[in-house]
Amino acid sequence: MTAPRTHGHLPVTDHNTLYWEEHGNPHGTPCLVLHGGPGSSAHPGLVHLFDTTRHRVILFDQRGAGRSTPDAGLPTTDLATNTTAHLIDDIEALRTARGIDSWLVTGTSWGTTLGLAYAQAHPDRVRALVLIAVTTTSPTEVQWLTHAMGRVFPEQWEAFRDAVGPDADPHRLPAAYARLLAHPDPAVRADAARAWCRWEDTHMATTNAFTPFLSTRPLDFQLRFARLVTHYWAAHAFLPEHHLLHNMHRIAHLPGALVHGRLDISGPADTAWNLARHWPAATLHIIEGAGHTDRALHTAGAAAITRLTP
Repeated sequence: MTAPRTHGHLPVTDHNTLYWEEHGNPHGTPCLVLHGGPGSSAHPGLVHLFDTTRHRVILFDQRGAGRSTPDAGLPTTDLATNTTAHLIDDIEALRTARGIDSWLVTGTSWGTTLGLAYAQAHPDRVRALVLIAVTTTSPTEVQWLTHAMGRVFPEQWEAFRDAVGPDADPHRLPAAYARLLAHPDPAVRADAARAWCRWEDTHMATTNAFTPFLSTRPLDFQLRFARLVTHYWAAHAFLPEHHLLHNMHRIAHLPGALVHGRLDISGPADTAWNLARHWPAATLHIIEGAGHTDRALHTAGAAAITRLTP
């Protein structure tokens, strides 16, 4: 991993601050990286997608995640002002603070949902998009991830369901987990966070290359991650159904690349395929044999970034 060239904290609205960092050439093509989750954090390993002699790479921890404050893993942190619209405003605040007119936007997993939403809200601020492990966090996708996928992993899903108690609606497990993750009893919160992260690692483990990376993290990370994921998934990213697909005309002219693994059971490839059908200026790359986190996706994503930033 490389150390950032510069970093800091940016105050934004509702008493939040965002941790940000920059890598690479300060005079290079500006490139924004949007991390997954929601609730993960800016991982310096993603810098390897870029040519740091040519690119000015900006990463940040989204509201409530990582080193941003307040910590969403704490039950006292109010998530009412943590929505996709707030994150879009945060991205604009960061762009302005860093003196950037427009940038290439790269997102992974949940970061692809946020990247699409941001680009559709501010198409004049986006030069191109590279989206890796594509999601739109639609009701269909959330239902697949938290209910229908029990057909693929029946024993693990049963444990996932049972962890929230017999009264929980099995079709609305994100909301049930969100309630537990805001419980005043720290033991209840901890059990819920661990159960959620075990399920996430289960449904991402569809290739031999996968190594569990959520359920093995420290408890404070699991609490933060699980609380933000359940908050966003219970509300389907705070977007109307099919919002991103129906607004593809706003970015149809922007160059882009959609990179997705054929064996990504967490997010079947039809999401990326449907977006590509509505995005004439983008290319679709289905990587055979790859799952949700395989290195082959990053290799293809890096190639797309090189192609889109001549």
